[in-house]
Parts: sequence; structure tokens; C-alpha cells
Amino acid sequence: MQHRTQETSYISTRGGMAPTGFLDVLLSGLAPDGGLAVPAAVPRVSAATLESWRSLSYPELAAEVIGLYATDIPAEDLRALTSAAYGPERFPAPVVPLRPLDAVAPGLALVGLSEGPTMAFKDLAMQFLGQAIPYQLAREGRVLNILGATSGDTGSAAEHAFRGRDGVSVFMLSPQGRMSDVQRAQMYSLADANIHNIAVEGVFDDCQNLVKAINNDAAFKAEHSIGAVNSINFGRIAAQVAYYVWAWLRASDGVAEGDAGAAVAAGVDGSSIGADAFRVDVAVPSGNFGNIYAGHLARTMGVPIRRLILATNENNVLDEFFSTGVYRPRNSAQTLATSSPSMDISKASNLERFIWTLLGPEEFQSRWPELERTGVLDLSDQLERMHSEFGVTSGTSTHADRLTAIRRVHDATGAPIDPHTADGVTVALRLMDRGVPTLVLETARPEKFPQTVAEALGTPQAVPEAIRRLLDAEQHVVDIPCDESRLRALIAADALRP
Repeated sequence: MQHRTQETSYISTRGGMAPTGFLDVLLSGLAPDGGLAVPAAVPRVSAATLESWRSLSYPELAAEVIGLYATDIPAEDLRALTSAAYGPERFPAPVVPLRPLDAVAPGLALVGLSEGPTMAFKDLAMQFLGQAIPYQLAREGRVLNILGATSGDTGSAAEHAFRGRDGVSVFMLSPQGRMSDVQRAQMYSLADANIHNIAVEGVFDDCQNLVKAINNDAAFKAEHSIGAVNSINFGRIAAQVAYYVWAWLRASDGVAEGDAGAAVAAGVDGSSIGADAFRVDVAVPSGNFGNIYAGHLARTMGVPIRRLILATNENNVLDEFFSTGVYRPRNSAQTLATSSPSMDISKASNLERFIWTLLGPEEFQSRWPELERTGVLDLSDQLERMHSEFGVTSGTSTHADRLTAIRRVHDATGAPIDPHTADGVTVALRLMDRGVPTLVLETARPEKFPQTVAEALGTPQAVPEAIRRLLDAEQHVVDIPCDESRLRALIAADALRP
């Protein structure tokens, strides 16, 4: 097992926060200076340590990986938290299955991240927060009012993780009319007293801007004990790193032990087997850049990931950035409503963390204000480093591409994929190299997006009884305009008090 040889502390991308521990950033959301918490130094793991983790269950592995970031949680406590988060009442074993897609393309595989209670990859991070945050609140005798924004899956994952939990209340903003029926029902059907659904007139970026405005008011935030669990929360990022490690271990099972047959099956040269030699590409459907940032951390730690393949939908600001070096966020009117709605994002909050790493703290401080001043950040001088040093490449998928990918996977395997995962498959097939295993991170179960799957396959899909009951349930939501004062009033009226 990995022994914690040093403490991991966190600083702000904006440079205005003293080094602090994991448990502090877990509860705080944005840093006090408006920046995002980042590790002062990324922990590293050796090939020998990776190999020692091979026989662990997912909850055991998650405790080891998260423990490198959460060095202020006693190891025994952390094992209890991950055991509860990823236990059989929430996830079937093995928690994250790998599904070969060799019939689609040799070496292609799907990392099953949607086995949790809301059928989306967000459960893997949120169920950990659903254990870790109440753990810390109880230790400190505090309450927390979680304020978040969702483009589809974060909201339901958060609400299902925290529903009915003592000391925690959730205020979740979502864009009116911009989510699938199942996504809405998973959130709005909850009747727990500590769950508050707020539908905002606008797009996800409007919801996110409201959350940032509240978080930037230190006095209001302190008065109402406000924290965050959307992808800016580093606790979620740390939990997501675990499944990158797990996916590499499962993809390299047998290969790392010198099994030439397994190497051939994985699409690699059997003469160069071993943990160090077995490198993979990982394709990540990306909206807010949190998931792929976790992949960047895993790669930096020493997990043998060759490339991170970023896949966007038609809201392709991130593809534009990694193709040209120019980051040009779009406004609400320019953000399209697509058939992969959870990625309908044109301002990726977590990209700030990557750019801070790319430039280094000093150059970041001098160049980041250009974005806030002009709305554009030109880092074309760093483009080659993004590809060669950080291993990030990218591509855009369209509605027609999604339909083709869903149909192609279904024809080859008999099972469909959801439209966001289809974006990942589309770009992976376009960019994957022969002989390099390519893992596509699943985003959600296809049952959450029946209309698009039906369009792709040419026939309506059977609706599972559990989803039928969900869609028929009474919904609880408050509609508001994109108005900060209205949001403040709702929080002030319903927030938990210490």
C-alpha cells in the first residue's frame, strides 16, 4: 500500500490563499480570492505502487488514491468513507466495469462510470462527498448549505448523495428546459426537506454565474454557511482521479504480469509488456473540464496515460482552445441547446486550474487578467506544450455524429450508449492510434436520453418500470428569472442555521 510520506496542501490559482488542507477546501468551494483550490504539489506514484494496488477492490483503491490528496483524513476513517460511498447498496461490484468495444474498433473500450444511483458518472465523485462532507461537519459541529449549478447530471447526483443527511441542505440551480425528462425527474421528484430545486431562465452558464456571484460575496457566504459541490470542489476531483487509476489497472490486467496473449488482445506489442510500457489513451466527453482535469492529475501522478482526448459537442470552446491555443468563452445566446445537454457549456470553470499549471503561478497572474478584461485569452504560444507535454488533444462531435456512434455501438454490441458518451466515442474513433488501447469514459446510461437513442436506432426503446415511476412522480421546483436578488432571497429564507 501507498504510505503517505508528506502532507498535501492547497493554494489558490489567484495566489491569495494561504496553504490549507483538504478538509478545508472540501467545504469552501471557491477560494477566498475568487480562485480555485489546486494542490501545491501533485502527489506521485511509482510503478511499484500502482502494481501493489492491482488486487484492491474499488472502495479500497479509492481510499488509497484519495488518501494522497486528503492527507488530513485518518486512513482508517477514509477507508470507512469510501466503503460507505461505493458499497453494494449504491453500486454493484466491481463499481466501475470495463466493457471492450473491439467490435467497434480494435483496442477501444468503455469505462463504465454510470452504475450508481442516478445512472451518471457524477455519482462516483458525489457519493464520496456525500460521506466526506457530513463527516467533517459533524467533527466541527457545523452546517453547510450547498449551492450548485447543473447542466444535467451534477444536480441529481448531489441531491441523491445528500438527501436526508443531517447538517446539509442543497440549493441546486438548473436551466429551464435544457435537461432531459429523466434528468429533471431525478432532481425535481425529491421531496426531502433539505433539497431545494431552482430552475433558472437561461442556460447553464447563467446558473453558474449566479453561483459565482453568491460565492464572491464573502459576507453573505459566511452568514449562510454556503459551500459548493459542483466540479470546482476539489473533493470531487480527487474522487474522480481514482477511476482513472482503476481503469488503467483493469485495462492492463494480465499485460503487466507478462501475459503476451493479453497484450495482443489489448492491441499492444507483446514484446514490450509490463506496467511501465502499457500506456493508454483516454477519451473524455468534456463540458466544464473537471473530469479531464482529474485525468490530467492522474497522468501527472504517474499513471501511464499517453494522451487525454477531449471530446466536445457543438459548444466546442474547449476544442477550439486545444486546437488553436485561443480560449474564447461564449455567452448564453451563443450556447446551443444540443442532444448532449450536460455538455452545453461555453465557459469551463475548471480550465483555470489547467491554465495555472500550464503557465505556472507567476505567468498565470500576469496573463489570466487578459481573459477577464477582453473575454479572450490567447495562449497560442503554449499550444505545442499542451499537446507534447500535457498530452491533450481534442475534437468536436455533432448531433449526426452522436446518432452514428450510438447506432454503431449498438450494431456491434447489442447495447446503446448515451449521447454524451457517443461524443467521446466519435472523437476517439477519429483520433485513436493503432496499437494504443483507447478508453472512453462513459458519461451516463442511455436510459436517461431515450429520445436521442430512439432517433439513432429508429425505434422507441422500452422504458424501464423504475424510470416510468420516476417520470410520473410529483415534481418540486421553483422557477426564477436569472436574477441574483431572487436567488439570495430563496437562500436566506431556507438556509440551515448553525
